[in-house]
Amino acid sequence: MSLAADLGIRHVYVLMLENRSFDHMLGFSGITGTDADTGTSTAIRGLTGNESNAHNGQTFQVQRGAKLSMPTDPGHEFPEVLQQLCGTGAQYPRGGAYPAIDNSGFVDSYVAAGGVSPQEIMNCYTPAQLPVLNALAREFVVCDNWHASLPGPTWPNRMFIHAATSGGLDHSPSVFEIAQWEAVAGFHFDNGTVFDRLQRHGIRRRIYSGDDFPMVAALKGIGIGDVRHYDLFAGDIAAANYADQYIFIEPSYDVFHQYRDGTSQHPLGDVTKGEALIKQTYEAIRNSPAWESSLLIVTWDEHGGFYDHMPPGAATPPGDTGLDSQHNQNGFTFRQYGVRVPAVVISPRVPKGLIDHRLYDHASISATLAMLFDMNPLTGRDSNANHLDSLITLKAARTDAPERLPAAATPALTMTATVETVNPQASANSGNIPAIVHAAMQQDIAATPQFRQQIAARVQTIQTREDARQYLREVRDKVRPLRADAAAR
Repeated sequence: MSLAADLGIRHVYVLMLENRSFDHMLGFSGITGTDADTGTSTAIRGLTGNESNAHNGQTFQVQRGAKLSMPTDPGHEFPEVLQQLCGTGAQYPRGGAYPAIDNSGFVDSYVAAGGVSPQEIMNCYTPAQLPVLNALAREFVVCDNWHASLPGPTWPNRMFIHAATSGGLDHSPSVFEIAQWEAVAGFHFDNGTVFDRLQRHGIRRRIYSGDDFPMVAALKGIGIGDVRHYDLFAGDIAAANYADQYIFIEPSYDVFHQYRDGTSQHPLGDVTKGEALIKQTYEAIRNSPAWESSLLIVTWDEHGGFYDHMPPGAATPPGDTGLDSQHNQNGFTFRQYGVRVPAVVISPRVPKGLIDHRLYDHASISATLAMLFDMNPLTGRDSNANHLDSLITLKAARTDAPERLPAAATPALTMTATVETVNPQASANSGNIPAIVHAAMQQDIAATPQFRQQIAARVQTIQTREDARQYLREVRDKVRPLRADAAAR
């Protein structure tokens, strides 16, 4: 019998959102509860209100209340995170130790990225602004020591959740880089991904996405039929015989319209749309036949440039690739965690009101899957990561978990494609566009593997945002009928 069966867990759901730090989302939540490790009374490691950064001789303190959408996307590439954590002028020695961290450069970095009002990057939401997240954090388990897996951007951090490594990638790749990878054999992980491992063990997995091409679909081994639109999620899991055991959920991004109508909580989009997505996901699971055997993890891929006061610590490297990796631009050793992000663990099998101070990162998810389903870990990172099964202590499912959560500030949830492109002639190498093109390219190749070289050549012609949008439309029209056929079988 697997540990999952022994603990009463059959379905593990993961919802990963975008670019928010712990302090930015929950620093002023004032949550108190029971220490998940010791059983004593405790409080989250939040803000006092005295934390600050300086810029041009002026001090900017954390403040209660943040904008629902940011006017400027804060920087979060490797050099920008280095500045945020270590201060302006900090240098990372290739292959060396990460510099001393004092969390002093967030405001400087934001201004350098074009932020007109330095205070914006220090502002943090109140509980009233994020009622859904706060309700779940108080009702179940909030982890206040969960870090991004590296001090860098979205795509390598998302790789850690799927492979406990980024395969040496320490930056956001360009569309041209991606086309070069796929022209040969695709992006390679020495030990594969959690999806590969689950499949080999006969454990069913599924991806739900608000877009046609979730970033996870860029992974080798993700088939045409593995991805379903999020609109089908609630109906699927309402079935009495729902069989999928690992379910990964990606929001919609709306990358060609400045993230405005996306649900990912990207800083340029409306944070309340992501709140509505969290609410819809929880309530679908809570009111499904599978609720009593469910575990839902909600977290964010990286901090997105927003302030957090807790210095991240040293990390165990994955050990699967060296500094000579073609994907490693900065000579990063992967011995340093990134900035803290929010994480909430939800299940009727966990006690109410827990606060977990133990150290986690995104590799803790693959570590948890390995423990639950009796699989080997993927890399040195998840071999040494704390896993979440210790939180599942209730033999009988709780009956007091809320069936409905508070309404988000914007209750209507839409996941519709946007037809217009903002700045259509701007470079395609911005934001999440390359990663989504990567996902579309992988699905394109999966549909017609005999045309790999031609597909790679087509993608190499993409220069602008409009070029990327046109390519995604081409692949969408090719893939949608194939997904429908796969679903009908």
